[in-house]
Amino acid sequence: MESIIARAKSNKQRIVLPESLEERTITAADKSLADDLADIILIGNRQAILDKAAELGLKNIEKATIIDPATSEKTEQYAQLLFQLRQKKGMTIEKAREQVLDPLYFGCLIIKSGDADGQISGALSTTGDTLRPALQIIKCSPGITCVSGAMLLITQTPQYGEDGILVMGDVAVTPMPDAAQLAQIAVCTAQTAKSVAGFADPRVAMLSFSTKGSAKHEVVDKVVEATRLAKQLDPSLKIEGELQADAALVPSVGQKKAPGSEIAGKANVLVAPNLEVGNIGYKLVQRLGNADAIGPILQGIARPVNDLSRGCSVDDIYKMVAITACQAMDAK
Repeated sequence: MESIIARAKSNKQRIVLPESLEERTITAADKSLADDLADIILIGNRQAILDKAAELGLKNIEKATIIDPATSEKTEQYAQLLFQLRQKKGMTIEKAREQVLDPLYFGCLIIKSGDADGQISGALSTTGDTLRPALQIIKCSPGITCVSGAMLLITQTPQYGEDGILVMGDVAVTPMPDAAQLAQIAVCTAQTAKSVAGFADPRVAMLSFSTKGSAKHEVVDKVVEATRLAKQLDPSLKIEGELQADAALVPSVGQKKAPGSEIAGKANVLVAPNLEVGNIGYKLVQRLGNADAIGPILQGIARPVNDLSRGCSVDDIYKMVAITACQAMDAK
């Protein structure tokens, strides 16, 4: 995290926090501003935000850009943009003028207009509420149709991954990806490993209960096909599949089960075959292995929009500001 925070500070990005009156969020905003981590944009009534900051004893909120959708001179411009983007889906200008007052939509419209670089919400909102405006307004990255979530795992086993650090996806969004979606998840998770974790050389293992044909099943076939498609999506990607988890991580096992592989035993990016495996897997590592799990980091959206757990801490939000800033640098 120290490295991620340092990278964020080195090239400050404009990060929107639409849940501006939520106590943990405004406290994290204050800390971000105090540490010069990012240029923070808060959505809401200026006086209400300043009163909340005063109530909590926060000293830096006036450094933030505070935008009230009810009074902003750009609100009509953003409403027209929302109407243009969604009119084929039945959006009317009247409905757009109403919806633009929603801070989650307003924040995404700021990003779409080039006036901000990323957004974080979820301390109050559901994942669906966070994702819906992002997908309707910012949309997916070119060539990507599948949003997914990656987890940064900081383990106590430096012999594995990148000095004990691994990135795992999908752990949060797409329950049963098909081969094409799984390929996109692999490419996006490798990109997250570069932009957030700072991996110079992502090495992707497509996980399965089989290694290189040791078992036969249609779910294994999906992983094999996804590996092939991922190589087409990104010919420079270092990827191998299908691999069992021990073959992906342990050099001696990798050499035995997949001799000659440049990934087996050396993987630092893990792609689960479905959400069930990914979510269970990272939580087992977190709880039984005492690993720090940071995320989920949403990926596949053209500009970073990240979702928080409603049980998040101030520190979680602060870290996500840094992560979102690092993603934003690479998205430009």
